[in-house]
Amino acid sequence: MDRARGIIGGLIGTLFVLAVLLVLPFLEYFLLAVLLAYALRPIQQRYERRLGPRITAGWLVIGSAIAIILPVLWLLRIVIRETTRFVRRVRSGDITFTQVETWIFDLTGEEVDILGTIDNVIRDTGIGTLNGALGVFGTITNLSIGIALTLFLLYYFLKDGDKFNHWLRMTVPLPGHIQDDLQRELHDVVWAVLLSHVLIAVIQGAVAGAGLIVLGVPNAIFWTMVMIILAVLPIIGSFLVWGPAAIYLFSVGRPVAGGALLVYGAIVVSFSDDFLRPLIIERHTENRLNPGAIVLGILGGVYVVGFIGIFFGPVIIGSLRAVLDIYRREYVEETSTKDTTASDGAEMSESRVEPTPGDETQSGPQPHGTTGSEE
Repeated sequence: MDRARGIIGGLIGTLFVLAVLLVLPFLEYFLLAVLLAYALRPIQQRYERRLGPRITAGWLVIGSAIAIILPVLWLLRIVIRETTRFVRRVRSGDITFTQVETWIFDLTGEEVDILGTIDNVIRDTGIGTLNGALGVFGTITNLSIGIALTLFLLYYFLKDGDKFNHWLRMTVPLPGHIQDDLQRELHDVVWAVLLSHVLIAVIQGAVAGAGLIVLGVPNAIFWTMVMIILAVLPIIGSFLVWGPAAIYLFSVGRPVAGGALLVYGAIVVSFSDDFLRPLIIERHTENRLNPGAIVLGILGGVYVVGFIGIFFGPVIIGSLRAVLDIYRREYVEETSTKDTTASDGAEMSESRVEPTPGDETQSGPQPHGTTGSEE
């Protein structure tokens, strides 16, 4: 029996490693499908009783495709248009970086050629060349395959989610109450991370966008939408837009507006991230997750699995803490309680004094018919 278990365990380990190797090339899209399925699961459970699991999952996949593909195409179109317009204005001399370069030189003593740096970046990326065109085509092809795979997996994750959950509970060798605790803790962590990322991105992007609108940055509404997307990255997210916007204001001869945007972004926009993210996570979880752990999870997740690691990095760290808390409650504290109870029982037993046979006295009424002398 032990030998058979060992063989089965070895097969499970080998096949699991092979399965991971098969998934690794598409890990980012696989995790995106898992994330979308988890977020859409409440809608699936609400409508599948009336429409059926297949129809409900199909409509949700169609809606997700529209919500993902159309905004991406719209953003790409505007980015290409604005980049082309910016390059033309730079080449025509409408936009110069003389004032910015002078300000940097006065501040640091280093001479900076911003226009030359931009030309070098364009030359290194191969924009406008055959290699650059082939690279863009390859990127679009890989992205199309990844999105198609994500939508395909999303359909089956939604349709068969209950079956998978039941199979997992029957397969994992853990007591039912521990599985319930794990699911509850993981549910809290995932939703706290999702809500914190989405709400912080919307709020921070809107706050930074208000600064762009007030200071007269061109196409401020579009750049606000871009900042809402980039704001899921902590620390540097929205800065990728309002930082260059401040440099743009300096370059067009508006140093007061550029300086005001720098101060506004560094204080107001950054403070909204540092203040609101711990508050949201603390409100939606029983055990508060340290903001430092969140930032570490986000940056480490991006480094390991790409953009989707923004969400899964903090989830992994939060899940680790949840598992450790459950282990402490179920085994460490329970063992300590049992040891304390056993120690108290032993002390009570030792404190009892056993009576000796010579000290035993007979109690109760004496039997009748017995006298001191016998006739």
